[in-house]
Amino acid sequence: MPEVVSPKTRSFIRTPFMGRKRVVRRGFTAGRPADIEKGTGRLLARIRGSLAALRELAEQCRGHWTYEDGVYRFYHKSCKVYYLQNVTLKIVDALKGLAPGRELDPDFMRIVSEGTGKSFSMSDNAQWLKKTRPIVEAYFHAFYFLDMAVRYGERLKKPPQVLPSGWAALLTLYGLR
Repeated sequence: MPEVVSPKTRSFIRTPFMGRKRVVRRGFTAGRPADIEKGTGRLLARIRGSLAALRELAEQCRGHWTYEDGVYRFYHKSCKVYYLQNVTLKIVDALKGLAPGRELDPDFMRIVSEGTGKSFSMSDNAQWLKKTRPIVEAYFHAFYFLDMAVRYGERLKKPPQVLPSGWAALLTLYGLR
């Protein structure tokens, strides 16, 4: 029987996993180890099958007019920082497309929702960090997961037994860890 633990800010469920306790964030179904392994293999196969499109998107995100200019616009206090929202949403769509039917990590989705769907207003200048930092934060988090998908899609032929941190982060994004 799972044991429910409620720290101050989060709820967890402890479930047995291969002789150890496995901590799973509420809202995700860890499943049996065989189900997780199957989901992990499917995710890796979909990443590898989408590598060309993922690489192209990652290059766009690394490019001058996105990464370099977008971050510069944040520090220059230019409304052009708001353009980062478009590429952030493109990344999220690409990540969702890798595992149709799976919800992405709720914390990640909260960061994305707080950093997208914003329109510039002159009053934003008076609260620049409060208004624009979530946009840059959402972009960086989304780009991180895209970068990890490309990196491990290129490096891994099958799911590893020992998880590199970036691969483990991707599995967490999809509720597979």
